[in-house]
Amino acid sequence: MVRLITQNLLSCPSRACAYPTNFPLSFRNVEKLEMVDAEFNEEFMRGVLSRIEWQALRKSAAELGNTDLPEQGPDIAQPEAVSLDLLKTLHHVLLEIVVADGEMVCPQCEHIYRIKDSIPNMLLAEHEIRK
Repeated sequence: MVRLITQNLLSCPSRACAYPTNFPLSFRNVEKLEMVDAEFNEEFMRGVLSRIEWQALRKSAAELGNTDLPEQGPDIAQPEAVSLDLLKTLHHVLLEIVVADGEMVCPQCEHIYRIKDSIPNMLLAEHEIRK
């Protein structure tokens, strides 16, 4: 499933691209979003904070119409100090919003990764694969 927690970890694997200019993949032509209930786990949410690229997450969430995340990310050096309200908002954005149909596009090479039935097609032609 294409949840924002997954999308926040993806970058374009094309041989024409390199990090950081191949990240984050942008959402485009999103035709269907689904809201999926996911049980809130405070410990998991505090643990995932250090792995989140905050500005990329805010950008992706905004592309999907969600502007609930604050401009400034939480202090990952003190995950225990992050408010429960922010963790619950983050939980919703990361785990409950699912892109069912649409596209993700590389900001560098503009390769389109189609999403159909919540599954992204990240396959590349042989000549596009980085070796």
